[in-house]
Amino acid sequence: MIATPPPARLWDISQPLRPGLPVWPGDTAFGEERTWSIQPGCPVNVSRLVMSTHSGTHADAPLHYDAIGLTAGALDLAPYLGPAQVITVPPGTPFATVDDVAPHWRPGVPRLLLHSYDRFPHEAWRSDYTAIDPALIDWLAGQGGVLLGTDAPSLDPQDSKDLPAHTMLNRHRLAVLEGLVLDAVPDGIYELIALPLPLSNADASPVRAVLREWPQR
Repeated sequence: MIATPPPARLWDISQPLRPGLPVWPGDTAFGEERTWSIQPGCPVNVSRLVMSTHSGTHADAPLHYDAIGLTAGALDLAPYLGPAQVITVPPGTPFATVDDVAPHWRPGVPRLLLHSYDRFPHEAWRSDYTAIDPALIDWLAGQGGVLLGTDAPSLDPQDSKDLPAHTMLNRHRLAVLEGLVLDAVPDGIYELIALPLPLSNADASPVRAVLREWPQR
């Protein structure tokens, strides 16, 4: 008889999608409406969703910041599945930098997830989030990185118009996850599973992002 190993621990690092979900100022509010209800003559419940492609925890596609970039449905799934390192940067800092990450970086782990909030703002939009210094993206690419994730809603500051971090991301063809919830996750190495939906024409996709225990070596 083959012994079954104990199940690996999981951390759900996704925002709950619900009415009242904070969204980028001016973007589409999340809405859910029951269109069919269980009753005589109807055996099922069915709902209609109204939402932005950037609702909650999501993967930007290059089309979001490049007029001829790939859509969410054309994304390579490989970067969104595999070993990832969670690193906490100083809360309240305007930009996460190489100096914040490099001393803690584990060479050979190609996915970096940045934890910047003391407590994730589930109930209200915050514009003072920690953005990403483009030099950090350049450095990550030089380390063989394939994905950068953050608990912030964007890599660039809210008032940015030239999007230097997204531009650097596009230059290196790195995947990105935004809006992760990392409050309960200790810094360390995990397996990331955060696959975008095959939305053929969309500029981004919500994801159900989880971390799974990674064997320590």
